[in-house]
Amino acid sequence: MPGHRAIAVLLALIISGTTLADRIPTRVVSLDYCADQFLLKMLPATRILALSPDADKHFSYMRERAAGLTTVRPLAEDVLTLQPDLVVRSYGGGPRVASLLSRAGIDVLQLPYANSLAEIRAATLTIAGGLGVPDRGAEIVAEFDARLASIETSNPHRQALYMTPTGVTSGPGTLVNEMLLTAGYSNFEESAGWRSLPLERLAYEQPDLIAAAFFDVDTIRPELWSPMRHPVAKRQLTDRPTVMLQGAWTSCGAWFLLDAIEALAAK
Repeated sequence: MPGHRAIAVLLALIISGTTLADRIPTRVVSLDYCADQFLLKMLPATRILALSPDADKHFSYMRERAAGLTTVRPLAEDVLTLQPDLVVRSYGGGPRVASLLSRAGIDVLQLPYANSLAEIRAATLTIAGGLGVPDRGAEIVAEFDARLASIETSNPHRQALYMTPTGVTSGPGTLVNEMLLTAGYSNFEESAGWRSLPLERLAYEQPDLIAAAFFDVDTIRPELWSPMRHPVAKRQLTDRPTVMLQGAWTSCGAWFLLDAIEALAAK
């Protein structure tokens, strides 16, 4: 049975005391689609043992490169049967999976949370180093900075409002806020953090632009009491200039956020 095989592998690895810390990983597994992006961007297919089941979904930026590659459920016993030498994760597998895999002698590389462009750079270099391809990370960051430098921004007094199908927006102190500022806009949402759409304010005041994200993802629909069901919210998408941002551009804090920034700046 698969469960018995996983336990046997786990015991064997614990007893052997295997350590992979000083080796360049050649059998790499990722446990969620945010981690998938880094493997697909940085590694040849021959070094990718398995990706998450979401690697080829519409909201996965590198989905085309995931075609034909093996996937694995983010469960410890499933991963253990593959005997990887490195597991990369953001949230996949839950809070206990890293500890379990580490006890089995499998290195786990945790994807840093990026809440700013500077943290995206740092995360890229960290993951590239952990994958044994630091030069690749440096290349990605260099291209990232070159594209940022080429963006021509508009009047910073123009306001943009970030909207999602679930009725959520984002204010100061978030990566979305930095995205809007970098594209040349001020944020219509003035309250910090992630918030519900400001329906009362939108009833009498409108932004210059709507940054609409994830409306291309069919699986994301407004719940019964979502602010997006309100006519005031719906009117923003029909009455205001709108940039439709692909869900894959903003689904994870990574280099591909530049696609969203460039689309907003071009508008």
